[in-house]
Amino acid sequence: MMEKVFSFKERNTNVKTEITAGITTFMTMAYILVLQPMFMGAAGMDVGAVTVVTAVLAAVFSIFMGIYTNLPFALAPAMGSNAFFAYTLVAGGIVNWETGLGMVFISGVIFILLTVLGLREVIVNLIPKNIKYAIGVAVGFYIVLLGFKNGGLMSLEGGSIAMGDVKSPGVLLTIIGLVLVVLLQARKIKGGVLIAIILTTLIGIPMGITNVPEKLVTMPPSIAPIAFKLDIMAALKWSFFPLMFTFFVGDFFSTLGTLLGVSAKADLLDENGNLPNINKPFLVDAIATVVGALFGSTVVTTYIESAAGVEEGGRTGFTAVVAGICFALTVFFTPIAGMIPSEATAPALILIGLLMITGIKNIEFNDFTEAFPAFATITFTAFTSSISNGISIGIISYMVTKVMAGRFKDLNWGIYILSIPLIAYFII
Repeated sequence: MMEKVFSFKERNTNVKTEITAGITTFMTMAYILVLQPMFMGAAGMDVGAVTVVTAVLAAVFSIFMGIYTNLPFALAPAMGSNAFFAYTLVAGGIVNWETGLGMVFISGVIFILLTVLGLREVIVNLIPKNIKYAIGVAVGFYIVLLGFKNGGLMSLEGGSIAMGDVKSPGVLLTIIGLVLVVLLQARKIKGGVLIAIILTTLIGIPMGITNVPEKLVTMPPSIAPIAFKLDIMAALKWSFFPLMFTFFVGDFFSTLGTLLGVSAKADLLDENGNLPNINKPFLVDAIATVVGALFGSTVVTTYIESAAGVEEGGRTGFTAVVAGICFALTVFFTPIAGMIPSEATAPALILIGLLMITGIKNIEFNDFTEAFPAFATITFTAFTSSISNGISIGIISYMVTKVMAGRFKDLNWGIYILSIPLIAYFII
């Protein structure tokens, strides 16, 4: 039955590999169980309820993604959207958290409508091939940057990027983890990324980085304080639509970048750089956002950390199912999930980013009108820490570069139309 559902043989994988990949994906994503409650707590929401909702949503929709699409993508509340929600909208005094959830709900409904109508797939097909190649590379650099920041290898001092303090215990643990993951990868040890995360977590105990909880098992608190508390009517103000547009564009292109970037690593793209049946994961993503808002969560999206599972050999939806089961278990074992320090997952992210960057060889650098937009996509993603910024700038610069070169035949009508809301996104 599992072979029929997940097609292990067709994708050259097996149950053991998929289980290892799923656990690896979960471990690189587990930080959301700590950060999401912290962000939402700043917005005045009940921390215990947010923790349970985060785990349940990640579990349900990762499993749904795996079974419905047979793709190795896990989902959880989006980093970036949660910060925008908590600190800009709510803490900034623009709306209360109930109205903010209403805005997320409306954005999700629009996602569903665009997906059902096939417009999201149309937009993906309009994006030039070299931009799609660049998205995979950009995602690689983004993951490397994420690893450097999470592990303390990079710091921002006086507005400039500097090397982290290598004498600090956290940075030292990251370096130890990086040595381990490189050693295991160089020796082609199966499950090397997962092994490195576990060993680094254990090494962090005597170093005082890994916090060992007093209790390993806890009963989940009630979600009543936040579930079904959204205020949709209050969100239906014209002045709020530009803010909802920010949610929309950010999630749309972040999801697109994740799907194309990780799928490229898993060899799931076709010859034109497209992911077959991409509307399926888009639909799961959209439904997750709507349901998430109902239960008290910010935008739920496909996670870039799914690349960790792909690197471990995950090629089917069973990887996502396993990750989802792990999240389900954390409802009772949240303290264990909270043990994994960011310094343990950072080395894995750095390695995965490196392996995704190799796709840069497919970009046509001999044609400046193709190379510059690809370059813009990569650099803006990396230096603004935003996949949506990078893709948006890439599309706009593609249109502008081709027009300036007088190569109007290289452009389709869709690029002109798509550039208009993207320019508005930056102005807003």
